[in-house]
Amino acid sequence: MDGGGRYLQSMTAYQAGVVATRAASDRQPPRIKKFFGSSKSVRRRSSGVPIEKRIPRYLGTWLTLGFFSGVVTLGLWQGGHLDTFIREHGQPHHALARALGLGLEQVTISGIAQMRETEVLAAAGLNSKLSLVFLDVNTLRERLEHVPMIESATVRKLYPNELVITLTERLPYAIWQNNGELFIIAADGTVIDLMQDERFVDLPFVVGENANIRSKEYFALLEAAGPLKARIRAGTLVSGRRWTLKMDNGMDVRLPELGAADALARLVKLENEQKILEKDVLAIDLRMADRVVVRLTEEAALARAESLKKKPMRGKGVDT
Repeated sequence: MDGGGRYLQSMTAYQAGVVATRAASDRQPPRIKKFFGSSKSVRRRSSGVPIEKRIPRYLGTWLTLGFFSGVVTLGLWQGGHLDTFIREHGQPHHALARALGLGLEQVTISGIAQMRETEVLAAAGLNSKLSLVFLDVNTLRERLEHVPMIESATVRKLYPNELVITLTERLPYAIWQNNGELFIIAADGTVIDLMQDERFVDLPFVVGENANIRSKEYFALLEAAGPLKARIRAGTLVSGRRWTLKMDNGMDVRLPELGAADALARLVKLENEQKILEKDVLAIDLRMADRVVVRLTEEAALARAESLKKKPMRGKGVDT
């Protein structure tokens, strides 16, 4: 910036002058050297730096604003009208800046798809009673990034009266059910919002404590299921150790803590060879690598019991 450039240039010139003077004084005879530290010589060296280069740019403007803000605030406070003034016009320093043409008249927002502009303004705490000059862009950015839907934000001032906000939203990744409530979550497990919008009903569904932060494991299982992926409706994280899949026919598929992808490969093979998902089965347990345990529906269990009764008993003590 011009102001910073001038200030840096003056400081550099001043220090270079000191160094050069010191280097020259080392070459002076001892009788002249004793006068180097006098106040007169110091004043001469400092007077070589133009005063406009040693005063920060816009200092006069800021001092004027500060003076008038102080006068207005003091007058309102002494008259007992400060609270009324703030309600109607905002803080006195903002009101004064607006009167000088530095009000917040336009806010440009980009990067939003899920959020509404009014939600962004409310989250940032912006309103027409503020002025651009007294807004802290870092504070605004921190406020916006505390909103779960917002992953990152940048805020810039465009004088005299425009604020530019650029956002990166978190994308809805899955629906998470926990303690009976449904939430929309991002890919990193961050809760974006309560599930209140039908637009998200087709998102993958995970259930259980900490299932949100481990949802990527569930997505990996969906890919491992191959042709059965479309038939998986939800994944439940059990005791924080393993997953149970809910199929589209209501059947549960219990997967092991380790080797879950291999267990799904076995399920695909069983479906191809025996159409196991079409049978009267409530649950398929794949937690043991050397066997498959199925739990029949009540009707199927009764039918199986009846069929076993009709079969002749074989072995010792049985008449044939």
